[in-house]
Amino acid sequence: MSELVSLRTIHEAAARIAPVIVETPLVRAEFSAFAPELAGRSCWLKAESLQPIGSFKLRGAANRILQLTPDEVRRGVITYSSGNHAQGVAYAARAVGARAVIVMPSNAPAIKRAATLALGAEVVDVGPASSERLAKSEELVREHGYVTIPPYDDRDVIAGQATCGLEIASELPEVDLVLAPVSGGGLLSGVAAAVRQMLPQAVVVGVEPELAGDAAESFRRGEIVSWPAEMTSRTLADGLRTQSVGVRNFAHIRAFVDRIVTVTEAEIQAAMRAIVAATRLVPEPSGAVTTAALLFHARELPPFRTAVAVLSGGNVAPAMLAEILAGAAPGGNA
Repeated sequence: MSELVSLRTIHEAAARIAPVIVETPLVRAEFSAFAPELAGRSCWLKAESLQPIGSFKLRGAANRILQLTPDEVRRGVITYSSGNHAQGVAYAARAVGARAVIVMPSNAPAIKRAATLALGAEVVDVGPASSERLAKSEELVREHGYVTIPPYDDRDVIAGQATCGLEIASELPEVDLVLAPVSGGGLLSGVAAAVRQMLPQAVVVGVEPELAGDAAESFRRGEIVSWPAEMTSRTLADGLRTQSVGVRNFAHIRAFVDRIVTVTEAEIQAAMRAIVAATRLVPEPSGAVTTAALLFHARELPPFRTAVAVLSGGNVAPAMLAEILAGAAPGGNA
């Protein structure tokens, strides 16, 4: 097991990926109309939905890919993803002139699949289980010699995602609570590593859907627990359907994260409506879980005066967003 990423490593990653990513803003969100208990507290959204690919995933993918050797660039890269990491890899691979192959689940949102293809990547379809994606990726590596860019369980990817936390701590040093989504754990482990090493007094909390609560169970038990794909695929938050947290990610989570809370599907949809109303930002379901925790689970959170909820992405199909904003249950995962 490699050691935890250091603050120096995170700063190096930030300098490396600066030409590729956007230093996203913190957007003030007045949520007291939706949750009166938040009155008098300062709430901010870290708008990763404004990245070039609409998601934080570009940070980790770029940090890994920008360190490839010329030989590795010639071999091409491969990853396994339901959509946002796929776009991050495709975008960063295009920047260095590398071929990109993406293994995607059959239930990946059409909007994310189309965006990945538009970035020049090749898509290989498999079943809905994250284990199927990994197995197919390993098969193609053996056949073609591609370089694997893991979606979360990788030191360089964690360091890249950590630059999000670096920006939060630098811009808002008075923050005392940071919430980040968790699935495989790349974003949460990175954000927590950066924030806690820069601001030891701050508390970091992970948030995931109740229907895909493997990370919360893992945190409670102190060991990694895997949930079957038929369970995690129930959530509308397609970016948070990974069946288990990564080994390296779990080590960072245990070292730097205070707790993990879960939110319901109705709470995620209500949070999406609140985000649009309060900030005019566009959230995807996976990106809204942190706001759902603020709005509906304040009693489960540690006391705070200034909170940042990471809005991890905004890649949501217009039809789905329209249904949710209208208060209707979405008709599908498109």
